[in-house]
Amino acid sequence: MITSSWPDLEKKYLMFNIKRPPMVIVKGEGVRLWDQTGRSYLDFVGGWAVNALGHCHPAVVNAIQQQAATLIHTSNQYYTIPQIELGRLLVENSALDKVFLCNSGAEANEGAVKLARKYGKVKKNGAYEVITTLKSFHGRTLAMVAATGKPHYQEPYKPLPAGFLNVPYNDLEAIKQATNERTIAIMIEPVQGEGGVNVATQEYMHGLRKWCDENGLLLMLDEVQTGIGRTGKLFAYQHYGIEPDIMTLAKALGGGVSIGALLSKQHCAVFEPGDHGSTFGGNPLACAAGVAVMNEVLHNDISGRAAATGEYLVKRLGELKEKHPIITEVRGLGLLCAFDISKEVAGDIMLRCSEEGLLINMVSPTTIRLMPPLIITENNVDEAIDILDEVLSEF
Repeated sequence: MITSSWPDLEKKYLMFNIKRPPMVIVKGEGVRLWDQTGRSYLDFVGGWAVNALGHCHPAVVNAIQQQAATLIHTSNQYYTIPQIELGRLLVENSALDKVFLCNSGAEANEGAVKLARKYGKVKKNGAYEVITTLKSFHGRTLAMVAATGKPHYQEPYKPLPAGFLNVPYNDLEAIKQATNERTIAIMIEPVQGEGGVNVATQEYMHGLRKWCDENGLLLMLDEVQTGIGRTGKLFAYQHYGIEPDIMTLAKALGGGVSIGALLSKQHCAVFEPGDHGSTFGGNPLACAAGVAVMNEVLHNDISGRAAATGEYLVKRLGELKEKHPIITEVRGLGLLCAFDISKEVAGDIMLRCSEEGLLINMVSPTTIRLMPPLIITENNVDEAIDILDEVLSEF
């Protein structure tokens, strides 16, 4: 019989790699979560942008239940229908031609770099370096830590794998200066999520596409956080009128089930049998969830809903900024938003909001990020703003 508290047991058995608030979440439905005491919370974290359709969406639950009773897993040595269905939906609704399915955003990004290196070996005299940006986030594997432009993530793991150059974001000249004969690709997030919700400019994105075309480079877009409707379009690249050569997805794609996807244009889909693989990648259970998510997003204009509600959220955050001088800047695209504060108290604000029934995310001591389910309403936004208003008055 368990007599200790769950947080105490967590300290006893699990590695300490994240600071958690004291609540223990036991249930989710729609835009709300409940802890073991029965208290409810309005969720503006959304599982780090994973729960795009909210918690336990009926379409996703039904798909998982039916698939779990039919076929959960078989090796990729065999065809399975959900994998092919999901691949079709991704290709037919994007500018990309081929899909490799995996388990996470980090794995999708690893696959993207491997694909770029193979392309460089075959097409560009062995070029292998990938240019990424400062304040980016591409995953927690050793190679993706090297790709991620955050020194505090990199320092404990040096020496890092070679082949990555980190340059400032939204700075086309920095990209040009970093390009050399070893460069094969440029890898960026259209919106830097963990970097603080920094949005790429039109000029920057068009300049990157032009530079890649002129120099025989691959433009790789990490849409792990921005994909599947988050920014107000199905994919963030659609805001810019350009097309990537390679794109990665994860987070929202499975509606809470772990899945990732690497998509590429035909001209750079150079993997051959044996080049890359994944034991669990594209398994029937995860793919069934992905098919349910894609159908729900496509058939119910979830992207358009995110655009409209996101605009309303930014407007209401702007009103908070006028009222509370501690807020210095508000920014966002769709339902990926952030605000900066003038004091290093973001952690305290996050904790106080959770005590008042609102879950938000701190990405730095001076930046709060909001990435709620895409199904939130204006009433949900008003509820969140009221709690933030009350909490900010204490600071």
